[in-house]
Amino acid sequence: MITLEHAKEIVAKHITEDHLIKHCYAVCGAMQAMALHFNENPEEWGAIGYLHDIDFEKYPEEHCQHVEELLAPEGISASDIRAIISHGYGLTCDVKPETNLEKSLFTVDELTGIIMATALMRPTGITDLKPKSVNKKFKDKRFAAKCDRDIILQGCDMLGMELSAVISLCIDGMKQYMHELSLEGHSA
Repeated sequence: MITLEHAKEIVAKHITEDHLIKHCYAVCGAMQAMALHFNENPEEWGAIGYLHDIDFEKYPEEHCQHVEELLAPEGISASDIRAIISHGYGLTCDVKPETNLEKSLFTVDELTGIIMATALMRPTGITDLKPKSVNKKFKDKRFAAKCDRDIILQGCDMLGMELSAVISLCIDGMKQYMHELSLEGHSA
C-alpha cells in the first residue's frame, strides 16, 4: 500500500510549482475524507490524491498519459495507477472510473478548486466554510470558471451522492491541510 510519505517523495521529483503542490494537498485531504465515508483506508486514498497530477507539470498537454511510466518504477500498484489515470476520464483518457476510489478522485479533483477559490475570498479561510457558501459559488459558472462543473456533477452521479454531501466531506478533509493550502484565513 502506498503511504502519503512515499507519495510526497515521488511528487517532489516531478512537481515544483507551488499551486500544483497546494492542489495535491487539497485533493489528498478530500480523498482522505472520502475514504472515511466509504470505510476505506484514508492513508492510501490520500496518497493517491496527492499523486493524481504527477505528470501534469511536465506533460500538461498529455496529462494522464505518463502516469504509468512515472509511477510504476516507484513501486506503485497497477490498481493505484489505474485509479490515478481514471481521474482524466472523458478529458484526457477513456479509462472510466469504476471503484469508489476512482469515482471519488474523478469528482473531487475539480471540486477542490471551487472550494479553494471560495475559501480564499473569506477572511476566515476554510476554518468555518460551510457547504452552502460553496454551493452558491458552484452555481456561478464565472466563479472559478476553469473548474468543470459537469465533471463534478457526473462524479456525484457515479457515486450516488448529493453535491452538498461531497462538498461537506471535501471541506472537512481539506481543513486538516489548511496551513499547506494557505487557507487558515487572515482575520484578526
